[in-house]
Amino acid sequence: MRPGPRKYVLFDVDGTLIDAVANQRRVWGTWAARYALDPDEVYRVALRTRPMETFATVVPDRDPGECLSALHELEDEDVRSGVYAAFDGAARLLGALPPGAWALVTSNYEHRVRGRFTRTGLPVPPVVVDAAAVTEGKPSPVPYLLAAELLGARPEDCLVVEDAPSGVQAGLRAGMTVWGVNAPAAVTGVHRHFGSLREAVPDILAFAGAEGAAAVG
Repeated sequence: MRPGPRKYVLFDVDGTLIDAVANQRRVWGTWAARYALDPDEVYRVALRTRPMETFATVVPDRDPGECLSALHELEDEDVRSGVYAAFDGAARLLGALPPGAWALVTSNYEHRVRGRFTRTGLPVPPVVVDAAAVTEGKPSPVPYLLAAELLGARPEDCLVVEDAPSGVQAGLRAGMTVWGVNAPAAVTGVHRHFGSLREAVPDILAFAGAEGAAAVG
């Protein structure tokens, strides 16, 4: 039998593989309106925390279970009816990676990620670490360390691909190589920066030892 892959790639989802900025803003804006909150402020908090942490910050006097139920309702409806797009290069990249060499690490929930991937035609790997899988979200290293453990990988053999500061910090704290994508300027701490995911495709495949890496761009 061929040995398993020695290098692994751990992807953030929203903002890295899936362009969901407009969807996230719309969902959180609608949610904020229900609680008479400033949608811009709520979205700013939501970008860097998990939902339960967001509620504790913006509506500390409300029942978090009720808040989460309302958010889930809006998010599920958005998965069913919203318009999503994968970033250019995502389908080719994920399709070319060796099986068992990559995982998704998201602050969202797995069933919504699967819904979005179905809508955009992206493959879903066996390992998906979502908000329900961990007690600490990004920028804690816990989500990325769990993904490495589930893949049977050492942190130093993992590449994290991220677009957001909290995710970059999570990867760095996990002791992994971190590359930034889909941002006009490099996020502080990244080892390499690419203006788009498409630009990074050949190098990501080369890191993972994928055949034909140089031909994919």
